[in-house]
Amino acid sequence: MWRTILVYALALSLAAALLEWLQYRYLVRAFPGEFYIGLIAAGFVALGIWVGNRLTPRSRSEPFKQDSDYFPADRTAMVNLRASDLDGLLAEFRVAGIEITREETMDGVGRFARVHDPEGNPIELWKPVQSD
Repeated sequence: MWRTILVYALALSLAAALLEWLQYRYLVRAFPGEFYIGLIAAGFVALGIWVGNRLTPRSRSEPFKQDSDYFPADRTAMVNLRASDLDGLLAEFRVAGIEITREETMDGVGRFARVHDPEGNPIELWKPVQSD
């Protein structure tokens, strides 16, 4: 990932050097210096947006198979929410009298707990594995 970022930074630096060369060589009277600064800033904004999109985890929406026993057959979907403090959240649910119907840990994925809304729809809470 860092190698890709460095390649893009190098490309932007080369573009800045090219713009500087063009300014002295051909376009010194055609455009003010702020124009070139704006072009370089736009390049860095584009790089920042690209890096942000690459580093931000994506949410996925996938249907379960018809024969799945992961949740009741009369339900077609389940909400899956990330929880940064799953233990604290479960403690609050227990105090409030909300039943926790399933708790499990999956190696490499994280911890899961399931509750249900008042209509009986499953809501799964997920604490991802910490990546250090």
